[in-house]
Amino acid sequence: MIDVIHFIFFVFSGLLSLISFAIIVWAILSWLVAFDVVNMRNRFVYSISTALDGFVRPFLYPLQRMIPSLGGMDITPIIALLIIQGMQIYLLPGAEAALVGMASGGV
Repeated sequence: MIDVIHFIFFVFSGLLSLISFAIIVWAILSWLVAFDVVNMRNRFVYSISTALDGFVRPFLYPLQRMIPSLGGMDITPIIALLIIQGMQIYLLPGAEAALVGMASGGV
């Protein structure tokens, strides 16, 4: 049972890392498009941008509703990355230790 708990938290931490990576790539791609380094008329760039946007928007949209843009600059990716890092560093290990303690019979 304890190994299952460790595995579940390992997978959850990996998913959070994947979301972090996708947010970083999405932000860099949006900057490259904004500064005309890459062109959205390119099918490859458009398909990657659309896929990343569909993956990242559900995580950023709640933050974008609460936090206004600062002079046209969207800081929600930075805040989302901070929240994800906080979850990985502080919340997941504590929750995992608590569940392992409950599963092993100790409180």
